[in-house]
Amino acid sequence: MVEELAPFAWVVFGFLAATVTVGVLAVKLVKKSTKRYIIAGKSLPLFFVGTMLAAQSIDGNSSLGNVSLVYQFGFWAGASIPIGLGICLILTGVFFGRRFNRMNMLTLPDYYFRRYGNLSEVMSSVLMAISFIVLVAGNLAASGYIISSVLQSDFVWGITIATIIILVYTYMGGLFSCAYTDIFQIYIAIFGFWAAFIFFMGPSAPIPLETVMANIPASFIDLSGIYDPANGALLFWAAILALGLGDIVALDFMERVFAANSGKTAARGAFMGGALTLFTVVPTSFLGLIALSYIPEVGDPFTVYPIMAMEHAPLWIGVLMLVGVLGAGMSTANGGILAIASVLSRNLLQGNIYRRLMKKPGLSDKRLLLATRLFVIPMMGAAFTLGYLLPQPGIYLILAFDIVFAGALVPLIGGAFWKKANAAGTVASLVVGSALRLFFFFTIPVELAGLDTMIPPLVSLAVFVGVCLGTQKKWPPKHDVNYFVPRDEDAVTRVEVEKWVEYKDVRKEEVK
Repeated sequence: MVEELAPFAWVVFGFLAATVTVGVLAVKLVKKSTKRYIIAGKSLPLFFVGTMLAAQSIDGNSSLGNVSLVYQFGFWAGASIPIGLGICLILTGVFFGRRFNRMNMLTLPDYYFRRYGNLSEVMSSVLMAISFIVLVAGNLAASGYIISSVLQSDFVWGITIATIIILVYTYMGGLFSCAYTDIFQIYIAIFGFWAAFIFFMGPSAPIPLETVMANIPASFIDLSGIYDPANGALLFWAAILALGLGDIVALDFMERVFAANSGKTAARGAFMGGALTLFTVVPTSFLGLIALSYIPEVGDPFTVYPIMAMEHAPLWIGVLMLVGVLGAGMSTANGGILAIASVLSRNLLQGNIYRRLMKKPGLSDKRLLLATRLFVIPMMGAAFTLGYLLPQPGIYLILAFDIVFAGALVPLIGGAFWKKANAAGTVASLVVGSALRLFFFFTIPVELAGLDTMIPPLVSLAVFVGVCLGTQKKWPPKHDVNYFVPRDEDAVTRVEVEKWVEYKDVRKEEVK
């Protein structure tokens, strides 16, 4: 058995070595700059932005997790993940790419600070950090399943190896390490998915296509998964909404939007990432259906994908399948953990703890960079713990964006397109939406699962509009969404941003 697995092991470890080498060497591009570490100096061209956005959505959750969900519950249960993510990126390109890129932000909570103030910034930062720990946990688990399957070892060793490698090159190179590793990781993944699909559906497959199709239950492939609650329709639409809309409040997606060299590049990059993501719907989801014929029974559905790769596909296709998912999961974990660390260092430590509570000047760029790197370590530890104790690739992706979909989405959209949006409405929306989602988590009946995702954002919207309209005199909107730092300012320190907003407010009063 060891001799049979040796080629997989050698290739996987070669891939891991190449990834960590490229990621660590990217430290030379950081040049001791926080802005370059977090958003690559706002310098990335279209090919990098589009590839990196695709790499964040085509991850361990939307591939290995997708296959396991389809294997258990049918096509629409897993296909909802890449469909929802693709929709999200297209919407981001249409409505937010240009707008947010020109605001010269480093993190998404910067937007809540400029538009609504410090309390909204803190609340959104905490929610997004929790959300992304869940997201990273799902990708660490997916990577752990691949590595442990190749080594024929316990899951703990697989997830530990993945965690250490991602931690090392994220700490060193920041977003540049993500950019240069994504270039080869994501296209290997896409090619591997399609190669596997074509092989298993083709004439040379070990099991004829007619037999494969005959072994698929009708309820797994018909449209009942979209319209029949008894066949999971509520969960399907909940996933589409949580990912298609809730993922707009995604630290890693917006990190790449901010890193684009122009608003046009940001928008086009989002379209490119969305198209590449939708391109993976068919091969990844159908692999879950095909596996029903090759693996009639399995102890752990999350091992279906690696078993298909190692035991039923030709060696070269199996290798592509394995390193594809491994690279996709590591890429998203890399970007996600960097985004969390950036929020904790910039928006919580520097902006609120250091300056507001301790009444000290903002951190120097050198110290902010060090703080961001140091936060990578405990946050990776938290994601590792969750991913190891409760490994749920696929499910964690939807749960991650349930958290921000419930309370944070409405203030983001409202602040961008409604001039009456204010801090009071935002705080109320964040509190009520998130609390209601938590309440439903414990109380919603199993037969109504899915409504716990769809109801909180609607309540959050009603609360947001009502409170905003009722508090216009007491809490008038102070920051217009178009208040952005000019391109000739670095905007790394909070002082620069706050001075710019204050100046714009003064000028606005003078005009009146």
